[in-house]
Amino acid sequence: MNIPENLKYTADHEWVRLNGGIAEVGITDYAQNQLGDVVFVDIQTKGETLSKGEKFGDIEAVKTVAEAYMPMSGEIVEVNGDLESSPALVNNDPYGKGWMIKIKISDPEEEATLKTAKEYQAII
Repeated sequence: MNIPENLKYTADHEWVRLNGGIAEVGITDYAQNQLGDVVFVDIQTKGETLSKGEKFGDIEAVKTVAEAYMPMSGEIVEVNGDLESSPALVNNDPYGKGWMIKIKISDPEEEATLKTAKEYQAII
């Protein structure tokens, strides 16, 4: 299971790459493996400001549909448009081209609630 050390994680299996006041978000390798082949990613929340823990989208796989949750509060400033035509990027490159959203963080102190790679590995 690939769990990059340079990222932060949630118990809901999202990863976060912090870059100043922007957080790039996707689902973990573990999550995509549990879902199976991703066939559709539905994110209709661009431009919305959501709180930590709120649903930002749905991930439809062959086996099931899963909800994706905000790891930190903020405004969704970008959605990965490549996922519309190539949802399999979530399976093939979950920490790279399979990213889902970018958030303009509204509460930087929430970073303290995210898990390190070691802490995330302990819960899966």
